[in-house]
Amino acid sequence: MKKPLQFGLIGAAGYIAPRHMKAIKETGNNLLAALDPFDSVGIIDGYFPDADFFTEPERFDRHMDKLRRKGKESIDYVSICSPNYLHDSHIRMTLRNQAHAICEKPLVLNPWNLDGLAEIEKETGKKIYNILQLRHHHAVVSLKERIEQGPEDKIYDIDLTYITSRGAWYFYSWKGNNEKSGGVATNIGVHFFDMLTWIFGNVKENIVNVSQRDKAAGYLHLERARVRWFLSVDRNDLPADIMSKGQFTYRSIKLDGEEFEFSGGFTDLHTITYQNILDGKGFELQAARPSITIVHDIRNKTPIGLKGEYHPMAT
Repeated sequence: MKKPLQFGLIGAAGYIAPRHMKAIKETGNNLLAALDPFDSVGIIDGYFPDADFFTEPERFDRHMDKLRRKGKESIDYVSICSPNYLHDSHIRMTLRNQAHAICEKPLVLNPWNLDGLAEIEKETGKKIYNILQLRHHHAVVSLKERIEQGPEDKIYDIDLTYITSRGAWYFYSWKGNNEKSGGVATNIGVHFFDMLTWIFGNVKENIVNVSQRDKAAGYLHLERARVRWFLSVDRNDLPADIMSKGQFTYRSIKLDGEEFEFSGGFTDLHTITYQNILDGKGFELQAARPSITIVHDIRNKTPIGLKGEYHPMAT
């Protein structure tokens, strides 16, 4: 029987952490230690009740170092689910302790941060893997195959709309701080931009029409697609029929006017991602560069207003 790999987890109290715990468990491995400044982490008991827990990164770092020096049950991988602005630091701490990193998106906030991490990969011989779970979604994979098998010179017209309601707490948390989260386009849009560039190719033009603390809209010209996008955390932007059903999230991608359906099938994507990483087929550091560049540019561009091609909801 294959010996379980040992995992660490940074950001154990966050929204996404349980999916990582589940993935570690379902791939037959073990969570040895977890870190979070908040101690409301009872969720761990349902997966790994024997895991050590730390609220201070210095003590977690020391624990990893001690395990590594003893050579017995040292940590092989660290899963990073911390706030966006801390990913870079936590990846560095992981690699310095001779473990591979599995990091939630956005991997980093700026494209040049990837260059620094590439140097540390080279120095330590350890790898950095990105959670790009939409690339494993069956409908997304099918769409990519369909585009690749279609006419090579066809340019597709896409409308991307994603509205996910957030209350007042959002703007008091790190997520509402652009320096820490990267802003709304980074925080809720980076995985869509990754998916679109993965399918439709590199960016030729990136225009921002609207950029506010709770919403953003713009236009991306990709090699094989023209994309009008709208992202929002304001529940008032929800379509009336969605609000009437008591739903708080609206996700839509229209491809040449036809709705691309991918609302289901998200349950096991983290486990699939983990299995691919452990099988040597994970998405490595440079896979993140196109989407990181897009959201960095969106954050730093001056909005041009409602000119040219723009998403209907931008009004």
